[in-house]
Amino acid sequence: MTENILEVRDLVKHYPVTRGVVFKKTIGQVKAVDGVSFDLRPGETLGVVGESGCGKSTLARVLMNLEKPTAGSVHYKGQDISKFSGSALRRLRRQIQLVMQDPYTSLNPRMTVGDLIGEPFEIHPEVAPKGSRRDKVKELLDLVGLNPEHINRYPHQFSGGQRQRIGIARALALRPEIIVCDEPVSALDVSIQAQVMNLLEKLQDELGLSYVFIAHDLSVVRHLSDRVAVMYLGKIVEIGTEDEIYDRPTHPYTQALLSAVPVPDPTVRDNKAIIRLTGDVPSPISPPSGCRFRTRCWKAQDVCAEQVPLLEIRQGSDHPSACHFAEQREIVHSHEA
Repeated sequence: MTENILEVRDLVKHYPVTRGVVFKKTIGQVKAVDGVSFDLRPGETLGVVGESGCGKSTLARVLMNLEKPTAGSVHYKGQDISKFSGSALRRLRRQIQLVMQDPYTSLNPRMTVGDLIGEPFEIHPEVAPKGSRRDKVKELLDLVGLNPEHINRYPHQFSGGQRQRIGIARALALRPEIIVCDEPVSALDVSIQAQVMNLLEKLQDELGLSYVFIAHDLSVVRHLSDRVAVMYLGKIVEIGTEDEIYDRPTHPYTQALLSAVPVPDPTVRDNKAIIRLTGDVPSPISPPSGCRFRTRCWKAQDVCAEQVPLLEIRQGSDHPSACHFAEQREIVHSHEA
């Protein structure tokens, strides 16, 4: 079996809630990520999906070591990177890069495209000698489908999709092995989303990249992900291959999310049952006892409030799900791209 390139175990990230100005007192914890575990294999894409506020972006920051975990570990090639600092952390930055959500605010408007993409070379001069950096930047522009002759233009002279390509080029500058994509297409038009997704898939094939692809839209990650992890209120509630999650979901939350995905084919749409969830997502400061989804779940019983369901393979299923009453459900949808 191929050795995992990334191993996340029991990852926790809590933020203190304080009261007072001078004498601050901690009165609670925001449980943004609360016991997340998964593996990432070389050349694989793991999609992480869930509603806004479920902890996806916090997970991205901890994976990048931009924030230290409260507990748990993130191992890259066997090394716990959550303990890295100084020169070790600097070397790690070459291997794990980030593509941010908003291409309109993630690029410095005062810098040219050449300076933006070439900035990593200033921090890691060993990657590209000073005399060759301009040529390297042009190669990166060409790699992401932009005109190398536009190297002296500024971000405002590009469209949203082009700006996100610039962000991808910057992430590729140091030739990383892993790219964490934090909702990279959510701010783009649907037609442009498809172009950026196709570009990411092409780059993965050419460069052997591994992706952690974060999104709130299940339909976005379907054709890019090898496996999908569904998050709810800081926890992974179901994880499996693309076919297992989209065709045979077992967790009620996953089933509800998939039922809401629009289907273009009217004959398929007419046969599709919509699951409508009631209530709001609970506060991460005070999540429900037991199963966190129970306050919105139509299957909830007393045991759901008393016991936290483990993420494990249930009887009659072929992939892990964190539900006491997990039941495989066939989802009616269109398989058209």
